[in-house]
Amino acid sequence: MGNHIAIDLGAESGRVMLGKMNNGKLHLEEIHRFLNIPIQNENSTRWDAEMLWNEIQTGLKKTFSKYDNIESIGVDTWGVDFVLLDKNGEMLDPPYHYRDTRTNGIPEKVSQKISMKDLYLETGIQIMQFNTIFQLIALKEEKPEIFNKIHKLLFMPDWIVYKLTGEIKNEYTIASTSQLMNMETGEWSKKLMNIFGIPGDIFPSIVQPGVKIGEIKPEFTRNFKCNSIPVIAVGSHDTASAVVGVPAEKNTNWAYMSSGTWSLMGIESMKALINDATNERNFTNEGGINNTIRFLKNIIGLWILQESKRYWKKEGDDLSYSQLVEMAEKAEPFFGIIDAEYKDFVNGGDIPEKIQSYLVKTGQREVKNKGQFVRIILEALAMKYSEVMKKIEDITGKNIDVLHIVGGGSKNKLLNQMTANAMGKRVIAGPVEATVCGNILTQLIAIGEITSIDNGREIIKNSFECECFLPENEDKWNTAKIKLEMLGKKYE
Repeated sequence: MGNHIAIDLGAESGRVMLGKMNNGKLHLEEIHRFLNIPIQNENSTRWDAEMLWNEIQTGLKKTFSKYDNIESIGVDTWGVDFVLLDKNGEMLDPPYHYRDTRTNGIPEKVSQKISMKDLYLETGIQIMQFNTIFQLIALKEEKPEIFNKIHKLLFMPDWIVYKLTGEIKNEYTIASTSQLMNMETGEWSKKLMNIFGIPGDIFPSIVQPGVKIGEIKPEFTRNFKCNSIPVIAVGSHDTASAVVGVPAEKNTNWAYMSSGTWSLMGIESMKALINDATNERNFTNEGGINNTIRFLKNIIGLWILQESKRYWKKEGDDLSYSQLVEMAEKAEPFFGIIDAEYKDFVNGGDIPEKIQSYLVKTGQREVKNKGQFVRIILEALAMKYSEVMKKIEDITGKNIDVLHIVGGGSKNKLLNQMTANAMGKRVIAGPVEATVCGNILTQLIAIGEITSIDNGREIIKNSFECECFLPENEDKWNTAKIKLEMLGKKYE
């Protein structure tokens, strides 16, 4: 069996990973890890694209010096952000970070030409001001000299594939995050291009996951002292690959949650679910593998805990996550109940003080220790997950049997148990490396080493330790959810 490379870039770090099959199991090895630190350029926040490319090359060199028989490469990254090429194939401008402030107020300007509801019904994508459509419109307004020179737009993983192969393509799952695609047809929206004066020819042809895009350039075969290696289109949006890496059983009603800084919860659907109900509930439809749709909701995740940890560290108390969770386990259940997505929490800062203020405002007791703060946060997240699960079931008319939690957040056993309790459902946690697993599995399917995603998910199930959590104390959790609902109605 051969070796396969997964290049996996997140918003905080990147890795070059090696995957291979051995005795029916998938084995992963981290070859090279590096930080992904934004830079300031012209009073804006950008990605350091050249640094990322140099680190990727370093990772590839390490891989080829250690292993031979590399059979394929796949690339995945975060969504919406992009690199612009001129007619010579050179980068026009360092790529912007999705949190850059230039899109402030752009959705409001866009709504003068098309309502947010109609924009959603055209694309099926949740309205967020950092979506590609808003970034492009901001660029057109602020830097027409750059906008008018665009020859091609490549999303971040497309750009890395271009650097490796010279091929200019847009992969389907990453393109779907742009809010420029009609998700019912899987094609670029000519309607939106016409409304906003975006030239349709700047978008390359769309390729589906599992397709060979090209071979690495001869310069790399010389530098790495290797044969020509195919680069495969995987689910290049990292969540798309993570869903492939869910060890779900065939013919079961399951949902997934990719848990980390953000929590993305949803189902794999055979068609886009775009209607008034999904619009009102703020659900999104993104492309998946095998022409599926990832029907999901972006939920605030462990970022609230991360912000609290950062604040306490700044105050001189540097606690590990394991210490914080252990303290939370000993704290009083349901001491205070909060809405995890309350507007003041979303903006970050001194989260413990904001939680204290929320509790006082809602007539609850003040918190006296960090463990209690952490427990309140985790309980709030579990109840939010339960709320979203109920909405998924209401929209689809299906009862979900099991929730699969993957990603870094799946290591938080206390939150996993709370989630099972709040939902009254079985929760299976793991694998942590679902994104890399999905990336590698798609490569294995493309070269014919495994037969299907179902086959791949069975391999994942047999390759990695997963833990099952069954619901407990459901009555107490139902009482807490009712109290939260009452607080929301009283103080909304």
